[in-house]
Amino acid sequence: TVRVTAGAPPSLQSHCPLATILPGRTHCMASRAGNPLNLCLIQLPREPEPNMDTVDATVERLREQCLSRGASGIQGLARFFRRLDQDRSRSLDARELQQGLAELGLALDMAEAEGVCRRWDRDGSGTLDLEEFLRALRPPMSQAREAVIAAAFSKLDRSGDGVVTVDDLRGVYSCHAHPKVQSGEWTEEEVLRRFLDNFDSSEKDGQVTLAEFQDYYSGVSASMDTDEEFVAMMTSAWRL
Repeated sequence: TVRVTAGAPPSLQSHCPLATILPGRTHCMASRAGNPLNLCLIQLPREPEPNMDTVDATVERLREQCLSRGASGIQGLARFFRRLDQDRSRSLDARELQQGLAELGLALDMAEAEGVCRRWDRDGSGTLDLEEFLRALRPPMSQAREAVIAAAFSKLDRSGDGVVTVDDLRGVYSCHAHPKVQSGEWTEEEVLRRFLDNFDSSEKDGQVTLAEFQDYYSGVSASMDTDEEFVAMMTSAWRL
């Protein structure tokens, strides 16, 4: 549909200077006292949005690639993407996502990368919410598995501030009998820090968040067929 502003007869459309170089666009001309102005309102066609099936397929390919690397695959991917977030905005734009996935061997064109960003854009900024995206990448877990992971983290997080530190581990994780402590090679502090490193991000800040804890155990969960098996393992490991 061509919209023509008041006072501009439809015949003026044919005189639009942009009509020949922008065919297929909706354009119109304004007029003043019967004289057309060189002012055109251009409505550019929208880029077709990638089909959500395409976005889901991209995420599934990435998840499968991670799981092929074993239990630490999802955790490694989470560390990789958090490293890309250099400005600590907890978000990635389409170009950052495209470049990151290319490093992992997954080639996306810009339209596909923008589609993935839109899927996990929580504030309308056009960027991907990193934590939401990583949550979607984790293999689906039942409520029973999620609950036992949360229970284990809660036991470690003695201060209740949402992060586990070396101080939280004291009295929960005993390292006095650790062989390297017994030999004098490591101090108990070093044992606790190395234990946290299993779950910590690549920055190794000595703090583990629930998200990092979930990243680790989502990979473990994917290798265990039944909820009963996973819950029993977690209950035994953390003495829940």
